[in-house]
Amino acid sequence: MTTTDIDWKSFLDKVSTEKDWDEFLAKFPVDMTEEEKAKRAEIFAAFDPNGNGYLSLAEIDKGCRDILGLYELFEAKKAIMRAYQAAKGVGNNSDETGADYVEKNEFRLLLVYLRDYFILWKIFEKIDTGNDARINMDEFMTGVSKIETFFGIEIAEPEAEFAKIDANSGGQLLFDEFADWALKKILLGEDKALV
Repeated sequence: MTTTDIDWKSFLDKVSTEKDWDEFLAKFPVDMTEEEKAKRAEIFAAFDPNGNGYLSLAEIDKGCRDILGLYELFEAKKAIMRAYQAAKGVGNNSDETGADYVEKNEFRLLLVYLRDYFILWKIFEKIDTGNDARINMDEFMTGVSKIETFFGIEIAEPEAEFAKIDANSGGQLLFDEFADWALKKILLGEDKALV
């Protein structure tokens, strides 16, 4: 299973029914159809104003806001950074510079990651009631039922699960920790580990 197999709309509808998620998801042409490939090429060209064939973080950030019109995503810097870090250098076929940027052959993957990490960010925000970009134990305990609903899982031992997610043992869940855990839960199921 990959993130492209997930019905993200059902996740989004659980997060908020106030937004048109179909319109949001349509801004990420990630399918392998000719129409979507053409849309991606057009969007990449708009993101790449200097035409050098690769995108910096600043160009991606600006493109999310100005080209895609995704102002909410533009405000979700952690999701953008995570998507950028995950996509850059994956398909590096050019010079050494390419590893530091997102190249055209990595753009589809970037769009997948932007979509996925933004959705996880929205879920993270629902649990982070202190609005400090961290989830403490109290917030996690209060949000367990939401997490179970969002991901369709059962958390039998919330304190132990919190400790498992808290990779740096800082007593707070950071977005990166939450996103890693959530993707493993969604993609691999309850007790499976990444191989």
